[in-house]
Amino acid sequence: MAELTGAQWRKSTRSGDNGGNCVEVADNLPGIVAVRDSKDPTGPALSFAPAAWTSFVRATKTE
Repeated sequence: MAELTGAQWRKSTRSGDNGGNCVEVADNLPGIVAVRDSKDPTGPALSFAPAAWTSFVRATKTE
């Protein structure tokens, strides 16, 4: 997970008060957006190209 060194994690704005089932997002690194389970901060993380992450967020938003 060396490419995530320096990641600044924040709770996703899409995570609500749902019993701790939250994701954290790090979007401060060049060329990558990382996502992890907030309950397992030392566990695995998914990484996405910024354009792919933006498309995913747009596709999942509800009005």
